[in-house]
Amino acid sequence: MQLQANLRLRLRATSISVFPFAKTPFPYTLLLHFCFSSLSDLVSHPSHFALSSSSSSSSSQWFSILRVAISKTDLLLGKSAHARIIISGQNPDRFLTNNLLTLYARCGSLSSARQLFDKTPDRNLVTWNSILAAYAHSADSEVENVQEGFQLFRLLRESIVLTSRFTLAPVLKLCLLSGYVWASEAVHGYAVKIGLGWDVFVSGALVNIYAKFGRIREARVLFDGMQERDVVLWNVMLKAYVEMGLYKDALYLLSSFHRSELYPDDVIVHYVLNGINNVGSDEGNRLAEQVKAYAMKLFMNRDNSDVFMWNKKLSEYLQAGENWAAVQCFVNMIRSKVEYDNVTLVVILSAIAGVNDLEMGQQVHGFAVKLGFDSVVTVANCLINMYSKAGSLYFARKLFNSMKEMDLISWNSMISSCAQSSLEEESVNLFIDLLRDGLRPDRFTIASVLRACSSFKEGLYLSKQIHVHAIKTGIIADSFVSTALIDVYSRTGNIEEAEFLFENEVEFDLASWNAMMFGYIMSNDSQKALNLLSLIHESGERADQITLATAAKASGCLVGLEQGEQIHTYVIKTGFDPDLCVSSGILDMYIKCGDMESAHMVFTQIPMPDEVAWTTMISGCVENGDEDQALSIYHQMRLTGVQPDEYTFATLVKASSCLTALEQGRQIQANVIKLGYALDPFVGTSLIDMYAKCGSIGDAYLLFQRMKVSNIALWNAMLIGLAQYGNAKEALKLFKAMESNGMEPDKVTFIGVLSACSHSGLISEAYEYFDSMSKKYGVKPEIEHYSCLVDALGRVGRVQEAEKLIGSMPFEASASMYRALLGACRVQGDTETGKRVATQLLALEPSDSSAYVLLSNIYAAANQWDDVTVARKMMERKKIKKDPGFSWIDVKNKVHLFVVDDRSHPQTDLIYDKVEDMIKRIREEGYVPDTDFTLLDVEEEEKERALYYHSEKLAVGYGLISTPPSSTIRVIKNLRICGDCHNAIKYISKVSQREIVLRDANRFHRFSDGICSCGDYW
Repeated sequence: MQLQANLRLRLRATSISVFPFAKTPFPYTLLLHFCFSSLSDLVSHPSHFALSSSSSSSSSQWFSILRVAISKTDLLLGKSAHARIIISGQNPDRFLTNNLLTLYARCGSLSSARQLFDKTPDRNLVTWNSILAAYAHSADSEVENVQEGFQLFRLLRESIVLTSRFTLAPVLKLCLLSGYVWASEAVHGYAVKIGLGWDVFVSGALVNIYAKFGRIREARVLFDGMQERDVVLWNVMLKAYVEMGLYKDALYLLSSFHRSELYPDDVIVHYVLNGINNVGSDEGNRLAEQVKAYAMKLFMNRDNSDVFMWNKKLSEYLQAGENWAAVQCFVNMIRSKVEYDNVTLVVILSAIAGVNDLEMGQQVHGFAVKLGFDSVVTVANCLINMYSKAGSLYFARKLFNSMKEMDLISWNSMISSCAQSSLEEESVNLFIDLLRDGLRPDRFTIASVLRACSSFKEGLYLSKQIHVHAIKTGIIADSFVSTALIDVYSRTGNIEEAEFLFENEVEFDLASWNAMMFGYIMSNDSQKALNLLSLIHESGERADQITLATAAKASGCLVGLEQGEQIHTYVIKTGFDPDLCVSSGILDMYIKCGDMESAHMVFTQIPMPDEVAWTTMISGCVENGDEDQALSIYHQMRLTGVQPDEYTFATLVKASSCLTALEQGRQIQANVIKLGYALDPFVGTSLIDMYAKCGSIGDAYLLFQRMKVSNIALWNAMLIGLAQYGNAKEALKLFKAMESNGMEPDKVTFIGVLSACSHSGLISEAYEYFDSMSKKYGVKPEIEHYSCLVDALGRVGRVQEAEKLIGSMPFEASASMYRALLGACRVQGDTETGKRVATQLLALEPSDSSAYVLLSNIYAAANQWDDVTVARKMMERKKIKKDPGFSWIDVKNKVHLFVVDDRSHPQTDLIYDKVEDMIKRIREEGYVPDTDFTLLDVEEEEKERALYYHSEKLAVGYGLISTPPSSTIRVIKNLRICGDCHNAIKYISKVSQREIVLRDANRFHRFSDGICSCGDYW
């Protein structure tokens, strides 16, 4: 909220100048506080400047100590001296008091300075100037001190009428920091009144203030009227023209600068040239050529013509994109012992930024420090840019904070770097600081801060404030700014605002069209994005790689294979197919459309796939059910030397989850740790989910405890894992811990909570949490939450109550909901309700084999064999096939799959011998086959034999003969485990003294010493 309040205050005025602190009086009220006197009030007070001999003698012993403390900004030394003065019984005279005030001001101890000032009865102008300087110095970090400084100036005018340029210096700084133009104008009027209007210092400060406030006309009038103008003042005016985009005026002023007795240096010429190069138009190119010609003439007439020629060669390499050639050229320049200048460093740092070589950049930074060029603004800006592009934001920010002089490019580089490094709030805070410094943001500033706004919670509100500011300052007409606004509104769900801006653009701007296309995709209206592509084509405009990649994404979102193929053809025709961005987009489109053959073809044709392309291909295999191929592609990726990122690892972990390949998942986790992604919440969440789905809930919980991250997805993964494992008590305990840690539960959280209640028969608790969702937490129940409640009721046999709940829902029931209820009817033997539910299920999905199978099983359990025959014949007539039940086990990274009565395994004989041996042993322990689960009209003995070789028993049998005696056997079944197998595996875990974890379609079962974790409730 504080962030919003600060930005709102900064953007409320029509220009950049706004007062950035709370409890600010109305501007006109504050203006009255100045209470400027008339010239007739001026009287002479020489005593204000004279120091008596007695005063001088009494203070001489402390003066030298205070001067040392001031020069070294040693606050501790100064305070010690002040304490000794007080202890000695001497009241500090005015001379000592003024030095103490100066000390506290220089050391940033405003509170001490103000306390001393308030206790000083005998104040002269130096005293007032010192306290004003203290407030001006502290206002850099505490903007609230600006108002207090103004109030002190008012008190000064009431007590002393004679002021000097040294009084106006801190007051003018306060005006600049306040952001109010009217305050500067008031002080300007006062300076004219007392005869300091054309004082070199005062008028120079005012030129700087007006220039930074964008009041270029007032700045120029003052500048032209000054009799003495130094190089700094010329540079201030030139920078102002460049930042305002008045490049012709800048060129005329540069010419005047040259005709004066002073000469522009290479820094300011380079600054003007950079500004003009940003225009990008024919006129801009013409102006740039004029500046280049002038620069060549200027520097060829100097003694450093050698460095100029080297710089020219470096620039040619840089402009041609030959960054490494530029680096080699710089090395040769150093070897030739040619003294480099700041232009050399600017060019070579730009080249190094292009190759992202941090170590080399640090070496050049060392060269800059050695000759003092690191204090040159243009060099420092290039260093910030180099560090940012090399991914070292820490060094970039450290350098930025140490800069004594900064221009708009400095701020823009830092704001953009933070936005690109996902430090959105830091980017916005820097923008606020920029405004406080009195700088006028340009289109690059606005675009960067809008990018930051699109990525965090308060972004939309801040974007609208910036939008208002852009309108007031006229920068909204810039296509760069309007495109950024279209993008931020689209990303934050305000598509109508984006469309309004887009439709009111005067000229065609491809970047805006690209942003609008992406906005439609973000708003789930991808067809409109493709319509825009058609309009671009019909208008004769040429699409670029971003347009085509976005169009491919739109086709993928629509699962429009035909449209995607047309775009692919157009890409090849226009020659964009080698572009990595476009080819990655086409690859993603084919994957989303399920055409993995075409996706693989596109992938193999990418010359040098990056980590994004590799991850896309891996993810595509997982999404299309080919997890083994996903792992194989990952191994190919590592062989090529491309490093996986957090998204790659999350996708690989998901593949292991789908395969329930625990050992493979552990190997991937080892790579995660090795490459430094162990604490990434995205990867951590995937690993917790993988361990839970592989039946290793203990490992999942250990990892969860190590991940000290406040991430709701992480908590949800753990909670749902516990719920699926049947640990309702632990799951609900975790939910309470989540609340205690200040985490707000979301809809996924409640799916986990309700599932936990469902799997443990906690009906009253399920109703309680369901009711609290909207009442206490503001989460609106969705169909998944109703499904959990229906499932919970069905499991405890309250199938008719569950049926009524379905009828009372505010939306249509899903097929999965009816399927779960039909399964409950089968368990409870409720034939009548089962018939009704099956009818509803078949109305939604007429080809759903499970409806016929469950209904057939209900009839079989009730010995209604004629109805069983009717149900099965109906399946035959409609050509509906039953989904085969199968189980599998992963041993040494190889999956072994079994179906009922399966004899295809190479070790079939050993497996069957082991199963029969186990049946014999568990019968001795009290196991009795439950023939109710043999849904065949045959003799009892034959029913028992049919139960022995169910797929889950065969998988457990193989696990017993192929895994170490102390290891856990982990089996997966695609359907719900049958009751007899559940009972038999309990006995097997006891007689074999093995822990067996079995995951079926609904939940996990952990068998140990004859007991299942589900409590026989599933």
